[in-house]
Formats: sequence, structure tokens, C-alpha cells
Amino acid sequence: MDRFEAMSVLLAVVEEGSLSAGARKLGTPLATVSRKVSDLEEHLGAKLLIRTSRRVMLTDAGRDYVEASKRILEQVDEAERNASGEHSEPRGQLSITAPVVFGRLHVLPVAADFLAAHPKIDLRMYLIDRYVSLLDEHLDIGVRLGHLEDSALMAARVGSVRRVICASPAYIARVGTPAAPEDLRNHEGITFQGFSTSPGWRFRGDNEALSVEPRTRIAVNSIEAAVDAAVAGLGVARMLSYQVVDQLRAGTLVPLLETYAPEPIPVQLVYSGKGMLPVKVRAFIDWTTPRLRSRLAALGLD
Repeated sequence: MDRFEAMSVLLAVVEEGSLSAGARKLGTPLATVSRKVSDLEEHLGAKLLIRTSRRVMLTDAGRDYVEASKRILEQVDEAERNASGEHSEPRGQLSITAPVVFGRLHVLPVAADFLAAHPKIDLRMYLIDRYVSLLDEHLDIGVRLGHLEDSALMAARVGSVRRVICASPAYIARVGTPAAPEDLRNHEGITFQGFSTSPGWRFRGDNEALSVEPRTRIAVNSIEAAVDAAVAGLGVARMLSYQVVDQLRAGTLVPLLETYAPEPIPVQLVYSGKGMLPVKVRAFIDWTTPRLRSRLAALGLD
């Protein structure tokens, strides 16, 4: 059994989500793909995949083996490129994740220019407003808003964003301007429920003693809808600065309680700190870091 080939087949199946999709990606008969995965499991003496009628899922052993296989194949590919003089030419599929709005507004434009400059790179972007494990989802790079908690990851800071409490001029004219966080108890609020657990509205250094929220008048699971609701005067909203920069500049939303604002939130590119860093990952980080820093600085989001 060619173990490198078996690793490649397994990775294709996992990345595509099923044996049949992996076979289509490889241009290989389904029966051959299924046999190679079974042969690999028999060789290892461990079950790697849980097969269902529509998809495959990794076992714990499979998750560890896939991560190791990906790292090994990238190192082999890197060594071959280096030996053949192609070390400076990034290629292959690059997978990244980012928050939905930040990814659309800031990561995608930079990534588009990156793809134009690196024609042998194919990009897969996973935009979602929750924490995503790079290991579990087989992703190369994540754009994270917040402090780094996973010690197995490396990070390149590109700037920061602020939490903004805001409301429309019409709402303020109707209800009044809160002078202190405690005043929010007498206000109507707009809640974004995009994360499984949303932290409380905290103020001035995230002091828990100053954690207070308005009464939720409307709850949505879309940032765009929350912004629209705030502009429509439905209540006070808590946003991240990049999400409402246009509305604040246009005056359709007004910032509130700025003197009580908590510390800015760091924005970082994170990636695995294990093993040799693939050329494609290093190229994206080197390209993206200064450009995202420039975009955030130009918008004054920190």
C-alpha cells in the first residue's frame, strides 16, 4: 500500500464530506476510493471514518490521523518544491475562516488581490459568526476577533475593533440619551444572537460590576438585520465598530456611552504552530497582515 496515496485519498474524502464526493474530486472510481480507505484502516488497525448514507465523520483516531497526514503531505510537498527550485511559488488549496461581515468587508477584498497575484492558489472561505476549530474543520488560517486562547496556535495581530453602543437619532429623540450604563435598564434593546452564547454588555474594561443591558425589544440572528433595526429606531444596539462604520459616519446611528467603552478587541490571523509552515500559508499571512492593518487603520476602527 502506498501510504502517501492513501493519506491523499483520505484527505480528499474528509475535505469533500463523502466517499463519492472525494472520488469525484480525485477522478477515481468510488469503489477504488472506498477500498483504499478500508485498506488504510486495516493497516492501522483503527477505524478512521464513520460512514453514513450521505456523509462521513471522523472518529477520534481519524481526526488525529488526518491532521498528521495533512501536515506530513504538506511537508513532503514543501520539500519537493524546495528541491526543484519552486519554493517561492505558492500553490494548492488554502482554507480560511472569518466572521461573516468582517470577512465580506475586509478579508475578501484582500484575498481577491492575493489570488490575482498567486494564480496557482485556490481559496476556500468559511464565513461564520462563531468559534471554529482549525483542526476539526481542516482549515489553514482563521481571522479571530478576541484574545488567543489556544496555545497550539500562532497569531499575527492586524489591529483591533471596538464595541459600540449606538442608537438612531429618532430613538434618542423619543426615549432620551443614557448618561451611564445603569440608564440602559430603562431603554429598549436590539440583541444579535449569532453566537451560541453572547457575553453581557460590559463597560469600562469589562468590569463585571458594570454589566447591564436594556430590555430586549427585538432579537435577530443577522448583523445586517440588527443594524437595520437600530437605524429604524427600534432600540439601542451593541455592535462592533466595523459593522456600523458607515452608519456612524452618515449619522444614521449615534454612539452612546463612549466614556464607558471597554478595551478594544484584538483582530488576529491565527494558524497552526505545529511543524513546518506551508508556503501557501506563509504567503497569505505575509500578504494579508499589512493590508488588513492598513484597512483597519484607514477606517479608524480601533
